[in-house]
Amino acid sequence: AFGALTPKPEYTMFGRTYTIGYESDLDETLIERPRRRINDPSIPWAIWYPLRRAGSFEQLSAQEQRGILGEHGGIGRAYGRAGLGTDIRLACHGMDKNDNDFVVALIGAELMPLSAIVQRMRKTKQTSLHLERLGPFFVGKVAWQSTLKDEA
Repeated sequence: AFGALTPKPEYTMFGRTYTIGYESDLDETLIERPRRRINDPSIPWAIWYPLRRAGSFEQLSAQEQRGILGEHGGIGRAYGRAGLGTDIRLACHGMDKNDNDFVVALIGAELMPLSAIVQRMRKTKQTSLHLERLGPFFVGKVAWQSTLKDEA
């Protein structure tokens, strides 16, 4: 079924899972949670997009960066606790032709809450002051998910 598709390298998004430093279970954070989320049949909607931070962010102190990221992450966690959406974040520094820093997926049961997350995040300092580039956005509903289970 996928053999008839034509690859579009200009739209290829590639990255690696990563940790922030406080995670106690690296296997869960780096492998199991992203796999579970992307294969969850109750989460059919996704908005994928790349982003590149502006140099201004890198010039901030570690404390300032933590505060800005805390504001941004707090919004995401609130939507997650409400069951309206979750994310998959991939670091892609030096991994694509556009030199993006991250590829992000917002995923959820319905599309409109995901759009609301994007709208709300636009008002954060992270997005409004410290991004050089955001998008393009790829929006879609799952057409196929793996049903393979790990053998362990």
